[in-house]
Amino acid sequence: MALELYWGSGSPFAWRVMLTLEVKRLPYESRLLEFSKEDHKSAAYLKLNPRGKVPTLKDGDFVLYESLAIMAYLDRKHPDPPIFGRTPQETGLIWRAISETGSYLVTAGNKVIVPIFFGRGLEKTDEIQVAAATIREELRRTDTALTHCDWLVGSQISAADIALFPLIQLILRAASKETAKPFNLRFSPMEQNYSHLAAWAKRIETIPGYEKTYPPHWK
Repeated sequence: MALELYWGSGSPFAWRVMLTLEVKRLPYESRLLEFSKEDHKSAAYLKLNPRGKVPTLKDGDFVLYESLAIMAYLDRKHPDPPIFGRTPQETGLIWRAISETGSYLVTAGNKVIVPIFFGRGLEKTDEIQVAAATIREELRRTDTALTHCDWLVGSQISAADIALFPLIQLILRAASKETAKPFNLRFSPMEQNYSHLAAWAKRIETIPGYEKTYPPHWK
């Protein structure tokens, strides 16, 4: 029975899982939920994911939600190519990178993304600027880490790269909006400000099947 993935366009967490599926070349049935229609709050979906969020993976009778849990599940069930490391050292470094993404970039990103996309909290200028400074620092750190390597950990794409990439894309998209201009966020142009990070992103975009993962409403 084919894997089924319930996802929403533009969700960086759903995007992580879609990239994982493509990296591992796993076929799946797409179940695109429309946020505007509140598909993710329907009674049928809430039976699969009581939190009403995306993504959710269905593998036969087994149902799993939370992006990192899904990625770990897929890696354990389909270990080639591995995305959580080939050695204990790689595994530790990958999880450290994922933890840093969650602790710093996700938290700061939400303080910038939510006001810009949804217009709530735009008056909290100081908070947005502090969050933007944190994002720039994290981008700088990552750019430096990629100075002499293609991937964040090891010699091939890993869960560290997959967890980070969609979030950076969402942050850049938010920064391109008209409502972001007064804040002078200074994330772009990536090629000029964070050249190694920009090259890394281009490498991810060359993954076979990448185009299938790109948020359809961004096209």
